[in-house]
Amino acid sequence: MLARVTPYKMKPDSRDAAIEIMNELKSDILDLPGMVRFINVWGQDGNGYVISLIDESAAKDTDPERIKALWGHFREHLQGMPEPQTGEVIAHWEKAATPAQ
Repeated sequence: MLARVTPYKMKPDSRDAAIEIMNELKSDILDLPGMVRFINVWGQDGNGYVISLIDESAAKDTDPERIKALWGHFREHLQGMPEPQTGEVIAHWEKAATPAQ
């Protein structure tokens, strides 16, 4: 499994508009080849990270231009075009849910 981590910086007061765009693009994002999990983390200062877990066998089919085009929808809200970084996942842990009583 691979992880693509993309740091980004949004312009002030762009949170609501960017979240609306992200929600509109949900199916396009999840349809990227090999997409297993998509996490978007956003701090109060506008700095954020997109963390995507990707099935390594399908990662070769990922078109960087397609990812760039998705980020292009946020152009007016970004302080610069993000640069994704990809690496091998060496740990992916989840705490088991406690059964409801």
